[in-house]
Amino acid sequence: MSRLDETKIIKIFQQSFGKKSKFVPEDVEVLRIGKTYFVTKSDMLVESTDVPPGMKIDEIARKSIVACVSDFSAKGVKPLYATVSLAIPRRFSKSKVTKLASGFMKVSKEFGVKIIGGDTNEGKEIVIEVSMFGVAQKIVNRKGAKINDIIITSGPFGYVSSGLKIILNHCKADPKFTKKSKKQVFIPSPRLKFGLAIARYLSSSMDSSDGLSTTLNEMSRQSSKKFVITTLPSHHDIEKFAKANRIRFTDLVFNGGEEYEVVATVSPKNLSKIRKIARIQKIPLFEIGHVTKGKNVIYQQENKITTIQDKGWLHFKS
Repeated sequence: MSRLDETKIIKIFQQSFGKKSKFVPEDVEVLRIGKTYFVTKSDMLVESTDVPPGMKIDEIARKSIVACVSDFSAKGVKPLYATVSLAIPRRFSKSKVTKLASGFMKVSKEFGVKIIGGDTNEGKEIVIEVSMFGVAQKIVNRKGAKINDIIITSGPFGYVSSGLKIILNHCKADPKFTKKSKKQVFIPSPRLKFGLAIARYLSSSMDSSDGLSTTLNEMSRQSSKKFVITTLPSHHDIEKFAKANRIRFTDLVFNGGEEYEVVATVSPKNLSKIRKIARIQKIPLFEIGHVTKGKNVIYQQENKITTIQDKGWLHFKS
């Protein structure tokens, strides 16, 4: 297992499905049933890898749902229903189970997703598998970026990775920054309303939860285009935190993960429409670069050009 990572394991399973299996990585799966496109997504939360110290029981429930909602956000599809399957440790008290159920109730109301069933089992740690469902006429694919498109993100990057370093590595930070970063870790906010509103104007889009470097590289690869990043989607306080703790600022921005933002490309002619929607919804929109001919993702700083490698989150490796 030490020589395998998540990508290699997935390929083994794909190959077992036969030569007719033409799987293309996407945020959601789309099946056509008659004239309707049925959209589904499954995601698993495992306590030992997905729950940082200090996360409350109801926040664990919320995060498991948010992971799927974020993928629907990036595709411009409204999630309608979900099933939730649980492995719960025997040590869990009635109070903890009640808080877990309350967490699911609150988050389902927050995003308008009706939980219709699932399964319950016993496990050594809490494991939550969420399958989410919706319908759509079409989705915004990861591929589709065009030359001269503008690359945008629906929010800043670096707070989650900073928060995790504060929680796990005891990095130093002032109280205000610590509170802000921890909130991003414990109570992530996917951009569902924004994703639904801008979908018609996007040429490509992807959820960023595996890290910005992973997202940009995957979109670049599937679109067969070069992504040129000229502005980092971040804020000065994150750069200040990085310097104080001798951490590479670009690592916090590109290689964190779990930001749950929409990363997308849009034609310049539609950019004003995106800006207007972001302004109305109070979304901190970042215009971080452009698409051009070629391949790979590069970060362009005046006279310096750096290739951004895919160093986001990868199970069995990260």
